[in-house]
Amino acid sequence: MKVLVTGASGFIGQAVCRALLDRADQVIALVRSDWTLPGVEVVRGDLDDEPALRKALAGVDCVVHLAGRAHLLNDSAADPLAEFRRVNRDATVRLAQYARDAGVRRFVFLSSIGVNGSHTEGRPFDERSDVRPHAPYAISKLEAEQELADCLAGSATDYVIVRPPLVYAAHAPGNFQRLLKLVASGMPLPFGLVRNRRNMVSLASLVDFILLSTERPDAANECFLVADDEAVSTRDIAAWLGEGMQRRVVNLPVPEALLGGLLSLVGKASLRTQLCGSLEIDNRKARSLGWVPRTSARQALVATGQDYQRD
Repeated sequence: MKVLVTGASGFIGQAVCRALLDRADQVIALVRSDWTLPGVEVVRGDLDDEPALRKALAGVDCVVHLAGRAHLLNDSAADPLAEFRRVNRDATVRLAQYARDAGVRRFVFLSSIGVNGSHTEGRPFDERSDVRPHAPYAISKLEAEQELADCLAGSATDYVIVRPPLVYAAHAPGNFQRLLKLVASGMPLPFGLVRNRRNMVSLASLVDFILLSTERPDAANECFLVADDEAVSTRDIAAWLGEGMQRRVVNLPVPEALLGGLLSLVGKASLRTQLCGSLEIDNRKARSLGWVPRTSARQALVATGQDYQRD
C-alpha cells in the first residue's frame, strides 16, 4: 500500500511512519521541515501548497492526516478559534478534496476526544455520545469531521475518524512531559486525594489502530474512540511512572479545592479538569475491528517510566 502521512515529523507521525515501513508499505511524508527518515519519500510543503499536495498524493492509496494546530498553553493568536479553523478544518477539507480528485481510496483523520467534551460524569464517552467540544481546538476538530464527511460523501474515497484521548510515551510533548519531569525530580506531588478516572492511550496502541484503520473495509466512513482498556487516576499515573523510573512517588493529601485554588493562582486553572476530573472512554467499537491495546495501562505506564529513565 502507498500511504501519505501528514505531520510525519511529529510525535505520532514518526511512530506511524516507522510502523508503516515495518509493514512494508510505501510511505510518503508531507513535511515543512528538513526532517527525513530512511525509507520514507519526503515531499516538502505545507497544507496550503497545492503543487506539493498534488505531488504527494500521486498514486497514493491512503492518507493518514495527522498534521494540525494543537493545543497551545500560551496562544498568542488574535483569534485562536479562527486560526484553529484555518489549519484543522479548512486545510483538512482542502487535502480531502485533492485526495478525492486523485482517486485515493481512504482518508484517515486524527481528531480528538475533546470533540465529545472535557470530562465525563459517571458514563463513559462512546461513539453515540453527544458532541460537546469545550475549546477552540476541539471545535475545529468537530467541524473538520463534519465537513470531511460532506466532502467525501458519494465519492470513491471513504474516511475513518479516530478520536484519541491523551497519547503518552516517554517522549510525549506537553503536560505529560511535564508530569514525567516532576516524577523524575522526586518532588512530592499533590495527588494523594485525587480519585478521578481517566482513559489515555499509549502511543504504540494508537499506532496499531491507525494502521488497522488504513486497511479494514468495515472501518469505512466510521468514527472510533481509541483508548486503553483501563481508566486510571492521576495519582496512579504518577505512581506507575515512578515505578518504571525506580522512584518512590510521594503523593501529598491535598484537597481538590485547594489544589484547584493553587492552580488558579499560578494561572493554570484549566489544568484542574485534566488533573482532577474524570474522562472515561468505552473502546468497544475500536476493539470490534480486532484491535486490542498492546498492554494494560499499568504496564504501559511503567514501561514509559523505564523508557524515560533510559533516555
